[in-house]
Amino acid sequence: MLTTLQTTYTDTRAADLAWALGRDRLPALAVLNLQLHDAKVELRLLGASHQVLLEEGEVLCSETVACMPGSRTPLPLGVAKRVGDWEYEFAARVETLSRGSFAGRAQELLALVADHPNGLAGTFPGDPHAFTAMLAQRHEGQVRWRTWHAYPQEGQLVATRTRVGVRMGAPV
Repeated sequence: MLTTLQTTYTDTRAADLAWALGRDRLPALAVLNLQLHDAKVELRLLGASHQVLLEEGEVLCSETVACMPGSRTPLPLGVAKRVGDWEYEFAARVETLSRGSFAGRAQELLALVADHPNGLAGTFPGDPHAFTAMLAQRHEGQVRWRTWHAYPQEGQLVATRTRVGVRMGAPV
């Protein structure tokens, strides 16, 4: 699903993004509710980027990547934590692209997510390449999602990937 977000940038630079696990539900500009087998997943586009809420059995997980005033947790390259009996893994990277490469990559990602039944993307007014996009799936007993945050004024694309579930190879 592709939507135009009715807001202005809250986070205007990739360096403004912060990561948090376990935050309460924040106000969203667009939401996609998914049922991935036994897992309920809520993809949320915020004026300040994204939040994913996951509920499966007794496991509750809330991931927020956004510009959060007062946050002291910058966007990490990687995190591994236990969430109940499950493993949570997060990774992020920042790509700096030329103007032409950035526009092409932005169009490619928006097309991928907009046409996917488990995808949600929102563009910001004023620049078709300013967007946040999210894509979720269930694979081998784990719920996984990827996100992309585009900053055309800097030529930067922040990509994240998250996996929540039973550790691969662990007994169930």
